[in-house]
Amino acid sequence: MSQEIEIEFKNLLTKEAFDYLLKVFPFPTNGQTQVNYYFETDQFDLQKNRCALRIREKNNTYQLTLKEPHSDGILETHESLSHQEAIHWLTGHIIYKQRIDEQLKQFNISLDALKYYGSLKTIRYEANVQDVLLVLDHSTYHGHSDYELEIEAKNKKSGIEFFNNILEQHHIEKKKTPNKIERFFNTRPK
Repeated sequence: MSQEIEIEFKNLLTKEAFDYLLKVFPFPTNGQTQVNYYFETDQFDLQKNRCALRIREKNNTYQLTLKEPHSDGILETHESLSHQEAIHWLTGHIIYKQRIDEQLKQFNISLDALKYYGSLKTIRYEANVQDVLLVLDHSTYHGHSDYELEIEAKNKKSGIEFFNNILEQHHIEKKKTPNKIERFFNTRPK
């Protein structure tokens, strides 16, 4: 189990802007595929508390992550899962994870109330530039496809400066960008 504060800035991109940024920054030729599997309660208690819960599959590993609001960004609580544990979660047999359970109890949410709602697949390109992590994501979910720029920084000040400079220098329109789980649930068939 680990916890970290994530400081990130996001902007949806056109495919043309995505392809352009892939060329002008030192991204690898091939991106890495990852799949997010999202969980929620029937009453959407996580969303009501501005939280999100997912399993991320990447390089044949599985990580359960609870994201919750924090004054400096997003508090992420991580727990590793085995392949078999991930399968249990995805088939409605939630495996107890102490730290996630403790964090959820702060919001009066029980592990038993969680349900699997579906997945979002991302091809991710990462580059370290000027002490920030520059990320380009191409995501697909519910028949939708989108492109996103993400900046992960060590502090808000340097992160927002770097983010705004990229948008300005490369003439990219700044857009209100919901996070992936919001986009996933907003496009979910009713």
